[in-house]
Amino acid sequence: MIPPALYFLIFKYYPILNAVLAFKDYNVTKGIWGSPWVGFKNFQLFFENPLFWTLVKNTILISGYLLIVGFPIPILLALAINEVRNQRFKKLVQLVSFAPYFISTVVMVSIIMLFLAPRLGFVNVVMNHFGMDSINFLGEPGMFRSIYVWSDIWQTAGYYSVIFLAALAGVDPSLYEAAKVDGASRFQKIIHVDLPGILPTIIVVLILNVGNVMAIGFEKVYLLQNPLNTVNSEIIATYVYKVGLLNANYSFATAVGLFNSVINLILLIVVNGMAKKFSNHSIW
Repeated sequence: MIPPALYFLIFKYYPILNAVLAFKDYNVTKGIWGSPWVGFKNFQLFFENPLFWTLVKNTILISGYLLIVGFPIPILLALAINEVRNQRFKKLVQLVSFAPYFISTVVMVSIIMLFLAPRLGFVNVVMNHFGMDSINFLGEPGMFRSIYVWSDIWQTAGYYSVIFLAALAGVDPSLYEAAKVDGASRFQKIIHVDLPGILPTIIVVLILNVGNVMAIGFEKVYLLQNPLNTVNSEIIATYVYKVGLLNANYSFATAVGLFNSVINLILLIVVNGMAKKFSNHSIW
């Protein structure tokens, strides 16, 4: 246990001490602890920023969209794969659905751009073939969230389905035998045996996902951004990078990051408490 314990102490818990940077006016020559205290000034600057509510709205809408649509799909995929009796076909489906997870974010964004390019993109070529006009998908602000979410689902659904497949493997076989004796159909077995059997896993994964609502990935959003879709694609993480890090305003960037972490912690505690109250399953 020593190596993983040291990893968390050095790279996770020790850096938390430097969160005091959010309450200081950072000076490179004086260092983090030598820089003067400014209280909640950095937080106030962020809250009073005209873009504050736009950034929060965009972050929540993209994360919420991904959670509502993306969370059930790996569960449904795992249930479907679990029902396949042909082992060769089952392994093929798992391989095809799991493989996209290993595509890097940069390559993934390149694929999206190539497929959705206004002139020579595959999607527009097909649309033109059927007599429809080309669409600049990445230039339409209203389409940004759907492009981000559905491409993310395609890339990660197979990977996350493995968690639920592992949970399904732990369901007591005698329950299936009892259901078969009672004359239950496949769909009834899924409803009354599979879903209750993996419910604790579903709840834990849901709690963890809700706890990361404000921590949506920065890289993919930033790479998909352009001046035409910024109104819907500018989230807290990209704003912090542009304003806080590129301009070397580290105190401001730390304050916004700390704000994100506190909101995520509150959501995690609330959802965990609700899950414990209504289902008796929770993280703690």
